[in-house]
Amino acid sequence: MLDMITKFSACCKAAGLKVSPLEVIDCMSQLRHIDATDEAAFRSLLMANFIKSRRDQPRFLEIYHLFFHELRTSFQDAVEESDDPETPKQKRVKEIIEKIREELGENMEGLENLLDYLGGDPEDFLNEVQEIHNMVEQRSMAIKVKSNMGQLSNRLSVMLKINQIRQKALQLAGDLDAEGDTFTRREIEAYFATMLDRSFDLLTRDKRPDNIALKEVSRTDPRFFDIGEKPFATLTPVEMERTKEITDRLVRKLKDMATRRYAARNKGVLDVRKTLRRAGRFQGVPLELHFRDKPLRKGKIVALCDVSGSVWSVARFMLAILYSLQECFNGIKSYAFVSDVADITPLFKDNPVNEAIEKVFSESGIDTRMLTDYGSSFVSFRERHMQELSTKTTLLIIGDARSNYQNPHQEILEEMRDRCRRVIWLNPEPMTTWSSGDSEMFTYKAHCHEIRPCRNLNQLVTFIEELVL
Repeated sequence: MLDMITKFSACCKAAGLKVSPLEVIDCMSQLRHIDATDEAAFRSLLMANFIKSRRDQPRFLEIYHLFFHELRTSFQDAVEESDDPETPKQKRVKEIIEKIREELGENMEGLENLLDYLGGDPEDFLNEVQEIHNMVEQRSMAIKVKSNMGQLSNRLSVMLKINQIRQKALQLAGDLDAEGDTFTRREIEAYFATMLDRSFDLLTRDKRPDNIALKEVSRTDPRFFDIGEKPFATLTPVEMERTKEITDRLVRKLKDMATRRYAARNKGVLDVRKTLRRAGRFQGVPLELHFRDKPLRKGKIVALCDVSGSVWSVARFMLAILYSLQECFNGIKSYAFVSDVADITPLFKDNPVNEAIEKVFSESGIDTRMLTDYGSSFVSFRERHMQELSTKTTLLIIGDARSNYQNPHQEILEEMRDRCRRVIWLNPEPMTTWSSGDSEMFTYKAHCHEIRPCRNLNQLVTFIEELVL
């Protein structure tokens, strides 16, 4: 039983779940309190120890079903200990696998992981698949072009190996009818076909966590009926000035409200010790009540802004408002990106807000000639700025999630989420276009706490008020 649970925990880690040796030890110590042959109780025990949040549950159940059902005849065969734990069918499958190894001989390079997977040990194959999913592409400095060819070629290589083994397995399974084996050729062929199809699915299907708590804001109250519904990207110079006047009034209003909110006293519970200590002035009578001050905590904002095309028309207004309200936050850090990330916070510290916004293109070092690549930008952020994220940080991403069919690297966004208090994505496109073309919004939303369109003044004002208040 220990060997089986250890192998299963290794498979979970290979699939991206976080399982520690201590949790395996806890799992083994708790087994004596349940009937291990009761699958519901056994599965619940593993879930209680190996799953950290509800988001990991779909991935855990997928690996559980693969390990205890698909790679074995039944759950009972997996957990029951016997002198000969292998069933006749498993023995026949392993014989065919060994024959494949013998026939391929020196041509076995790269096939071991897949054959081990078919033999009931999927750990190395899951590791290989995870490495392909997390592969980071390197840009060619000579031509300044980057593609997904490295990842795609590795994935194609594994697909070719799957087809190669499929052909060999079907060829060797043809000898079973002549031998009069209990398990006919059809059953063995079905096993290899099912498991190889499953390996193809593991290789190609995108794994999304359960994000049932996602807040999707699709509608806002119309504050301004004319200019409020007009997209930022289509505003005329006159309308831009009018929009700035409206946002300036909003900033003054929010500053006043936030100042009163943070300056209010006596918000905490009664401080008995301090009240009695001060009562000595009045012969022990507590004429003055003292409270434990618990001022409202100010959050930290990290803004990651796409500065390409129509997205920048939204980002510039967002940055202007955030920096005008910076006394309402513990700190604001801003980063601009196209295919690489640049820290633009110093521009806002050394210049007035409007001047800083104008200097983002000229002095930030962003190469706007590059194709937008969210995955590459996330990689750069992880390498250079990940320390800016903490449990008090709200990560604000402003972008259309159109990544020119590059690797989205959603696993890095998941790492950011793990370090943040909240991840909020503002998209300047209408929700009806989020799953069209090269948009990765459907992929990224599984790793956010909140997503909402933000393409006009009404949507921006509603979001800023909720963020500050």
